[in-house]
Amino acid sequence: MKKLMILIALSAVTGIGYAQVIDKPKDVAADDAASRVNSNENSTIDNGLGKAEGAIKGLFKKKKKPADSSSTVKRSEPGINNSAPAATGASFAAYNNYDFVPGDQIVFYDDFADDQNGEFPAHWNLGSGQAVMNTIGTVKAILLTDGNYAHVSPLIKSPSYLSDAFTIEFDSYSTGGYQPHLYFYGSNASATAASGVLGELAIGDHNGWGGIEYKGETIDLQGNFPADITGEKYLNKWHHIAIAYKKNQIKVYVDQYRVLVVPNVGIAPHAIDIEGIGDAKAPIVIANFRIANGGGMNMLGKKFTDARIITHGINFDVDKATIKPESMGTLNMIAGVLRDNPDVKFEIDGHTDNTGTPQHNLMLSKQRADAVMNRLITMGVDASRLSSKGFGDSKPIGDNMTIEGKANNRRVEFVKQ
Repeated sequence: MKKLMILIALSAVTGIGYAQVIDKPKDVAADDAASRVNSNENSTIDNGLGKAEGAIKGLFKKKKKPADSSSTVKRSEPGINNSAPAATGASFAAYNNYDFVPGDQIVFYDDFADDQNGEFPAHWNLGSGQAVMNTIGTVKAILLTDGNYAHVSPLIKSPSYLSDAFTIEFDSYSTGGYQPHLYFYGSNASATAASGVLGELAIGDHNGWGGIEYKGETIDLQGNFPADITGEKYLNKWHHIAIAYKKNQIKVYVDQYRVLVVPNVGIAPHAIDIEGIGDAKAPIVIANFRIANGGGMNMLGKKFTDARIITHGINFDVDKATIKPESMGTLNMIAGVLRDNPDVKFEIDGHTDNTGTPQHNLMLSKQRADAVMNRLITMGVDASRLSSKGFGDSKPIGDNMTIEGKANNRRVEFVKQ
C-alpha cells in the first residue's frame, strides 16, 4: 500500500502516469531528462522530475550497502596511495601455518606486464562499465573505474576452463571503495555475459566491515578478518587473495589467514568474472591474476612414490631470487613430505621462461633453486637431503609464446634422488 501511495504521489508531481512507470520506466526517465535539457526553466516540476528519474534509474542498479552507523572504526578517505609498497609486508614467520597450495596447471595468468597505462588490458573482456590499466606504486593493475556494476572476465578461448579442482589467486589493493566480487558461472559464455550466477564471493573491507562473504542459492556465509587486517590496517595496502575449490568445498585466504571455509557449496563452477561498483576516485584494483587447475595436494602422512613434484606455488620477485612469503603453503607441503619420508632426498631444480638471455636465465634459476633449498633448511630440513640445480629456459613444459605457457615454465621441481 505504501509503494502504491508513493507512485501516485510521484504521478501527481511529475505528470508521469502510473502505467508509464510500470511499462517503460527507463524510457520515461530518459524522455523527461531530455525535456529538461531543452528547457531553461528551473521549476518545481523539474525538481520533481529529477527525483523521479533518480528513483527510477535506481530500480535497475545494484546498490552499495549502506554504511554501518554502529561502526567505530576511524577510516581514511577513499583513494589510492601511489607510494604503497608492492608487498603485503607480512614475514615468513607470519605464514608458518599457511596451507594454500596452487593448482599445478596454469590456465590463465596476467601480470599486465605488456599493457600500457591508460589502456584496457589485452587479456581481459569488458562486459560493462569501464576499466583501465594503471600502476599503483610499482605494481601494474587493472582498475574498475565506472559502472554499477562494472564487470571484467579473463579472455580465455575454452568454453569451460575450470576443472573439478582449481585455485584462483590475485592481489587486491584496498582503496576504501566498493569491494571486489568474484562470481562463479557454469560456462565461459555465461561469465562473459554476467548471466546465470551460481555463487559469489565478496572480498575485502567495505562500509566498516572487513571479511569474506559467500552467497549461493541457499547459502550465505561470512568470515571476519582477524584484527591484524581489519579497518585501517586493511586500507591503502596490497593484499594477496587465494581461493581453492575442491570436492564441493571453497576455502578463501587473505594474506596469511584462512578467512572463510564453505564446506558444501553445491555448485560446479567452470568460469568466473570480477565485478563491482566502479569509481574513478576509489576504484576496484586487481593485479597478478592467476587461475590454475588441480591443487590441494595432500601428501602429508603418505608414502612418497613419485619421481618428482612440479610446483608453481613458489613465487619470486620479478627477475630476482627473493621468495615471496605466500610461497610458504607449497614449502610447508614439501617440508611435510620430507618429514613423513625420512629416506627421501630431493634435487631442487629451478626453471624459467625464455624472457632474457639464456645465460641470465641459467644463473637466475640456480639462484632461485638455492634460495628454496636454504629456506627449507631454515625450516628444519637436513641439508644433506637437499641439492640444487638451475636449468634456465632449457626445459620448457609450456609454450613460451603465450603468457600462460611462460607461467607454467616458471617453476620449481623437486626430483627424487
